[in-house]
Amino acid sequence: MTLRYDDVTRQISRRSIVKAAGIGIGIGASATVTATSLATPAGAAGAPLAHPGLLHTRADLDRMAAKVKAGARPYAAGFAKLTANRHAQSGWRPNPQAVVYRGSGTPENYRILYNDIHAAYQNALRYHVSGEEAHADTAVAILNAWSGKLTRLEGSADRFLAAGLYGYQFANAAELVREHGDFDLGRARELMRNVFHPLSDDFLTRHNNAVVTNYWPNWDLTALACVLATGIFCDERAVIERAVEYFKHGDGMGSVKHAVPVVHEDGLGEWVEAGRDQGHALLGVGLMGTVCEMAWNQGIDLYGYDDSRFLKGAQYVAKWSLGGDVPYTANTRRKGAIGGWSGSETASGVAGVDPSMTRPIWAMIANHYTKRRGLPASYLTRAAAKAAPEGGGGDYGPNSGGFDQLGFGTLAFTRDRVEVAAGATTPTPASSPSPGPGPSGGSRGAGGVRPQASASPVGGGDLAATGSGDGAGWAAAAGIGAVAGGLLLLRRRDQGRRRGTAGD
Repeated sequence: MTLRYDDVTRQISRRSIVKAAGIGIGIGASATVTATSLATPAGAAGAPLAHPGLLHTRADLDRMAAKVKAGARPYAAGFAKLTANRHAQSGWRPNPQAVVYRGSGTPENYRILYNDIHAAYQNALRYHVSGEEAHADTAVAILNAWSGKLTRLEGSADRFLAAGLYGYQFANAAELVREHGDFDLGRARELMRNVFHPLSDDFLTRHNNAVVTNYWPNWDLTALACVLATGIFCDERAVIERAVEYFKHGDGMGSVKHAVPVVHEDGLGEWVEAGRDQGHALLGVGLMGTVCEMAWNQGIDLYGYDDSRFLKGAQYVAKWSLGGDVPYTANTRRKGAIGGWSGSETASGVAGVDPSMTRPIWAMIANHYTKRRGLPASYLTRAAAKAAPEGGGGDYGPNSGGFDQLGFGTLAFTRDRVEVAAGATTPTPASSPSPGPGPSGGSRGAGGVRPQASASPVGGGDLAATGSGDGAGWAAAAGIGAVAGGLLLLRRRDQGRRRGTAGD
């Protein structure tokens, strides 16, 4: 029997995430956080958060360093992938901008920002593994340069993507060097609070003044990743709570029960954006995994929420992307601006796939469920093995799609199996130790109607226009090879196995 969460054509009544006024909690707003307000609190309400505690904890960083030093597989191959990337070199020099434009505006210069952020992250990660201080210094110089100059993000609706993607990435790079003596932590926090977070929080609240289903899941998920990263990096528990609540109950398509609206009897959870295209579905899974991992490292179990609903959705996308048959439940979603133009769009079948398409998203998710939890996840495991060793920004093409994930999961997230006690479903919060010695002894810091790329019709205004012209970027970012007859697309309608439109 197929279980359906709800019909995505239904305009869900706005849930008041913040009880007063129905708007998002801003950074610095006063709020009462009770001991039960988070999914699994990382300790008492007043206890400090764990740092480093975004995508990587101190234990993670120590594991990478020890495994690479020992030449262990597959860590060594993952580290070689990192050191070969041009962004991971200590000679990288930043080019900070006061205003960053994406989608429209002059100059449309967002590529400078994402290249610099990935250089900061890769140098910081390389430092933690090798202990080479020059890489930490380079990461700090990049981050300080941007926090000292960037004042706002502008452009089309794509400015929300810029805020979400580059916000969560900036925070992760900064988290790795937060204890460095030359790093301006206060200024980095202000950049997150004043530039990245406001756009992301506003998108989760008002969705660019569009009907709530106008935007596919990945739009919500970029914003959600930024809000959660801001809350952790800036030690704002109310902001973390905001992100956790939205993941569970948010009105937009990026909350887990809207992104995975149907769970089939075979245990696969239908990823709604599989009706759009493969590249964006992979993006969505990668972003939701990022949200779950950052929350886990603060003792909040979103991976396991609602009977591990995300696992079921990720398994579905992994099987489909590998060329497997999956069902798809036709859905129609409302589009348009509140008080303006309106329309609808129907996806009646799963989109075509190229089995060679990949993104560096699988190692983190597969290792969580199979190694931390000891759960079977064969499609995730296969996808991770096929993608290994995972690279990062710069390894999947020069366009923005190749920089949507920080990557290097083979190095960062490969884990030894952990024995899980019977009935255990919650993470163990990471501790907040004092800075310890680095590897070199020095201190270290921390289908159907195929939807268009834009959710807005021509002339429909600045709702979900993607003005960056990055369509080709999806192919480049996914590592699709050119073949004489063009790209091989495998249509997987699975009509013979489906009974009616519900899909079993």
